[in-house]
Amino acid sequence: MAVAESTVEPEASRKRLGVFHQLIRFVVIGGGCAVIDAGTYSLMLALGWPIWLSRAISFILGTSTSYLLNRKLTFHGANTGNTTAKAGAFALVYIVTFFVNWGTNQLLTTLTHAQGNSLLLGICWVVGQGLGTLINFVMLKWVVFRE
Repeated sequence: MAVAESTVEPEASRKRLGVFHQLIRFVVIGGGCAVIDAGTYSLMLALGWPIWLSRAISFILGTSTSYLLNRKLTFHGANTGNTTAKAGAFALVYIVTFFVNWGTNQLLTTLTHAQGNSLLLGICWVVGQGLGTLINFVMLKWVVFRE
């Protein structure tokens, strides 16, 4: 009887990561997915694809990869009940995140007159990306993949 309990206990504790560990995994996965997104976008542009289509496809690939990896590796101890509903909630979170990220970047580049200034453009991108990532993590952790 004690052996059965000891094999169950590590499995249960392995599934539940603390918020800090989830955040670290989320950032690492997000970085990898950003590489997929940017790489796909650059490749498609290099092949002569239209900008709007390249950006749409690269965003979808990066986002889909993020969903699959975060579901499996970051939030794997969470309730994984209705995966269709979770995928829909994930899509909604990413749509909101996209507009927060893009809107923040647009607002900051306008307010700082960053056009033509690579340093300011980079700072605006980082602030938008950071805010979007923060909102994304919070919404995924406590709404989409809540335990």
